[in-house]
Amino acid sequence: MTEYIKLIDLTKCTGCRGCQVACKNWNGLPAEKTQFIGSLQNPADLSYDTWCLIRFDEIENGSGLKWVMRHDACMHCDWPACVKACPSPGALVKTETGAVVHDPNFCIGCKACTVACPFDIPRYSAVNENISKCTLCYDRITDGRKPACVTSCPTGCLTFGPKAEMQVRARARAAEISGVVYPNNPKYQTNVLYIMPAEIRAAQLQHMNPNPKMPTTVLWWKNLFKPFTLIGMGAVAGAAMLHYMVRGPHEPEKKEGGE
Repeated sequence: MTEYIKLIDLTKCTGCRGCQVACKNWNGLPAEKTQFIGSLQNPADLSYDTWCLIRFDEIENGSGLKWVMRHDACMHCDWPACVKACPSPGALVKTETGAVVHDPNFCIGCKACTVACPFDIPRYSAVNENISKCTLCYDRITDGRKPACVTSCPTGCLTFGPKAEMQVRARARAAEISGVVYPNNPKYQTNVLYIMPAEIRAAQLQHMNPNPKMPTTVLWWKNLFKPFTLIGMGAVAGAAMLHYMVRGPHEPEKKEGGE
């Protein structure tokens, strides 16, 4: 299966929110009750029911304020911190397409992924007791189609294609506008790339980590503690199975008098 990249050109975003609507529609996500927060950004942040958001930033430069509209969603990391931190096999999976998908049936609601993610993406629901996030429309791309957000973009801000091709396209477009490709940390690569004008820095934008990397705590958990936790879970399950085979199913104790 081909690995893909979604490319986001910040010079072409008009803030139309077509991607927000398409994401909600395709994934069957409910609308949220919102309120004015002093910005055109609406809703105020990503949530359990909002996987894709257009963020509006006001950047001050030499000539005054500049609007920057940015499509924000899961970055689908090459070596995803959320997957490494998750203690429940199958809850978060890095697929052969590059998409990182979640399965609520396996999520135990520990919220380890929300702490580990360097982009603040997975969102937890106390009502459902699990997390959710963008899946890069895994169900669509494995069917030969593009993500819903990409198909709805009217300006070409969002494009999608095979990884090698999109990496070349990103570098060429960045050179054309004297900009940069984000993220540019060779040790932490993603399957979503931004093309940013030279005058805009990642540190100026909401929830855009200027130096994304795998948290040290996640590396400790993955390499030192997680294996012992899984061994312990297996031991408990094995003991329970042995008890069942020897003693049979548990029957309620009867009180004196036959009650």
